[in-house]
Amino acid sequence: MKIYTKTGDSGKTSLVGGERVDKCCPRVCAYGDTDELFSWLGVLRADAHDAGLAELDAELRAIQDDLMLVSAHFASGREIPKLPVLDDARTAFLESAIDRMDEMLPPLTSFVLPGSPRSSANCHVARTICRRAERTAWAMAPLTDADQTGIRYLNRLSDYLFTLARFLGQKTASGEDRWVPQK
Repeated sequence: MKIYTKTGDSGKTSLVGGERVDKCCPRVCAYGDTDELFSWLGVLRADAHDAGLAELDAELRAIQDDLMLVSAHFASGREIPKLPVLDDARTAFLESAIDRMDEMLPPLTSFVLPGSPRSSANCHVARTICRRAERTAWAMAPLTDADQTGIRYLNRLSDYLFTLARFLGQKTASGEDRWVPQK
């Protein structure tokens, strides 16, 4: 099977189930942004692997699985019986991970500027992509039977990525670069 089909050359694509839609429709934008996000999580996994953080690599791999499911629901024009629904327990998993990391962090008293180490900066890039994915999912929501659980998951995932960025910054001598407005 060839990777190119030429069926998208006219600006249309197929949703799961075969419905043809414009490539710029809100549903396609939502799953496209989610696709970009789980690709960035691959960068974070590579960072974790290179740093010898096998547990974090596994945690990020599980989140990628969740995002693939969220994306599949966004790409479905209708309910697909064989496609499982993302369980609210996965959002609770993120909350638990946030709480676990937050216990080891100093109180947040100012904005944080992304910077060293690279793994922390990569988390901030993933966080901003996650926020965009959430916004595009909300833009899709009024037009469809949007997966609200998936959208909530994206909201919590951006909090997780922010906390992970802080956590990785604290684990190094870099610390955090706090933004303090100049007078």
